[in-house]
Amino acid sequence: MPALSGLMSVMEKAARKAGGRLRRDFGEIEHLQVSKKGPADFVSKADKKAEDTIFRDLETARPDWGFLMEETGEIAGRDGKPRFIVDPLDGTSNFLHGIPHFAISIAVQDPHPEGKGWGDVFAALVYNPITDESFWAEKGKGAWLGNRRLRVSARRNLNEALISTGVPYKGHGDIEEWSKIYSAIAPEVAGIRRFGAASLDLAWLAAGRYDGFWESELSPWDTAAGCLLVREAGGFVTDYRGRSPAIANVQVLAGNDQLHSRLHKLLVGALK
Repeated sequence: MPALSGLMSVMEKAARKAGGRLRRDFGEIEHLQVSKKGPADFVSKADKKAEDTIFRDLETARPDWGFLMEETGEIAGRDGKPRFIVDPLDGTSNFLHGIPHFAISIAVQDPHPEGKGWGDVFAALVYNPITDESFWAEKGKGAWLGNRRLRVSARRNLNEALISTGVPYKGHGDIEEWSKIYSAIAPEVAGIRRFGAASLDLAWLAAGRYDGFWESELSPWDTAAGCLLVREAGGFVTDYRGRSPAIANVQVLAGNDQLHSRLHKLLVGALK
């Protein structure tokens, strides 16, 4: 295992601090479920508190770096400096309903070398406060779960593959497109799961728990860390046309080399 860099140590410390507070807040959800007001306002405050905690720790450690955060939006850093991409609570609906499956996602992205927007993601962390699992990766150093090296699964046959996805819901996603893809993939695979946190879907794919993943209309903070985790674990992440942006979020298709190719063929055929 490579030693944690100073940057990764800072990211993990911030995530664990915010994660501890999310665990405590999550413990209150069961009581709030039966209140007249309901837990929605409480969860939005928990989300914002977690983001504030992460921002303060990261900004103290890297005061001239920028930020892209789900709640606060974009905060410009000094020209030529990287930016943190932060989702303080991926899986908000799970959290809201008392389902213990959510994560903190932090990624770091370099500015484009030619000054044209943003370039590669070079550090990533997905932390699950409930299981205390910390998935992390640095470009060229592999993907890790704590001190254990991660590799995408070695499965080659679709009929053995477990695939994850995100299902469109009210006001989000294209249900017609998703249904076409589902109808093409579902009969060919061992199972499809929808757990409701894209960062964890990608982290679990990097760990070999899932064999593939597809979803569309996500945000950069949902997938920035997960894309690097999968790639550093030996997997592929593209859009539906097979292109490999630094952060795939508008369209995401991920898997090992063999399964990614086969899933891509099914997906393209479904959308013709």
